[in-house]
Amino acid sequence: MTLEHVAIWTDQLEALKDFYSQYFNGVANDKYTNEKKQFHSYFISFKSGARLEIMEMAVIPPNLNDTIVKQHRGIIHMAFSVDTMQAVEEKAAQLKAGGFAILSGPRRTGDGYYEFETLDPDNNRLEVTTLFIE
Repeated sequence: MTLEHVAIWTDQLEALKDFYSQYFNGVANDKYTNEKKQFHSYFISFKSGARLEIMEMAVIPPNLNDTIVKQHRGIIHMAFSVDTMQAVEEKAAQLKAGGFAILSGPRRTGDGYYEFETLDPDNNRLEVTTLFIE
């Protein structure tokens, strides 16, 4: 079994599409629009086969959780895998240069990874990770 896609509501659809395309090599499909519902979305496909659906509809309320400092029950982050520790460091530097906060790392974790945490334009928490090999 494989995870087909994860969906995110947003109020800045184009910015999120551009972020995942530019920084994570995602490929967006053509924009889908349902005028009756005022719904717009993109599917962004990644090399692994996983997809991210980003969706926008004016009637969706904002998330009231503090997604930057606190963590809450439910889905809390997405992780993107790269091949090497150097690739983790390069992606952290690229995102930092692009104006995105690095919340922690790059660092070695206790469960065998080398990773850092960041936020996308909507403050969704992301990890970029690789297996740590000594």
